[in-house]
Amino acid sequence: MNNKENIADFYRRHDQEYSKFGQFNVYRREEFACDSTALPPNRRDFYKISIITKGTGVISYADKAISIDKPSITFLNPLIPYSWSPTSQDQAGYFCLFTEDFVNRDLKNESLSRSPLFKVGGNHVFFPNEESILLLTGIFENMFSEIGSDYHHKYDLLRSYVQIVMHEALKIQPPETFYRPGNASERISTLFFELLERQYPIDAPSQILKLTTANEFAVQLNIHTNTLNRALKECTGKTTSVWIAERMVKEAKALLQFSNWDIAEIAYSLGFEHSSNFIIFFKKQTEITPLQYRKEHSSSSVTKAKEAI
Repeated sequence: MNNKENIADFYRRHDQEYSKFGQFNVYRREEFACDSTALPPNRRDFYKISIITKGTGVISYADKAISIDKPSITFLNPLIPYSWSPTSQDQAGYFCLFTEDFVNRDLKNESLSRSPLFKVGGNHVFFPNEESILLLTGIFENMFSEIGSDYHHKYDLLRSYVQIVMHEALKIQPPETFYRPGNASERISTLFFELLERQYPIDAPSQILKLTTANEFAVQLNIHTNTLNRALKECTGKTTSVWIAERMVKEAKALLQFSNWDIAEIAYSLGFEHSSNFIIFFKKQTEITPLQYRKEHSSSSVTKAKEAI
């Protein structure tokens, strides 16, 4: 995996001068060369929320590629490798960039921590209706007014605007993917998923997964393996081992597609002492070998998605 692209690199790629505003910036897409600048697959060290009101393109993240052919909103964070390829020259909309310094406890509170801005798995691209687009464009216009103001608490206000945008996305997000812990099983499940996601992403071959079995997770949570399995089965319909395998496969696909590590390095980072065991595991989960998956995606899923437009 390449090193994360920093925010200064992002500006240079768009032939833009790096802003002096620092922890939060907002722009109109048509004024930032979004119609002619493709972003290669990579992780960035900043958060980005984009609203496309006009124009088309293909965005790829993790192991997904989505054609953008109507108004959309996209949430991207430093944990997600993504790429962007514009397919039309007439682009309009908004985007904001912000660093970890901007993210305080209020912005990442209990409910919003499950939003697409902070969550690693799940959807990060949404297609709001016309009413939501009007609301969101108004919020971004307010951001423009505030970012250049001398108001002492303007960053607090900007965080409030970001929260509104996130809540609009939560309205679109299927409700079954978000829940507030209300009983023991839900609480255990929430703790398990937090522990699971904390291990990802893997940024270097020397970074090795420490928890790879249901028993290891149960020990960390100080509960019996059967208790963990019952909780996950009750809340999600899947066992602990299934969730661990699915998340491991998702990361394996991202590494095969976006890194130049060899199969043995990927296997080792995912906790497999022998690459042959990883190959067997991957094929059982996907019905193809890791090498076949890499070959099929070597030209990137962006190209395939373009052909489907």
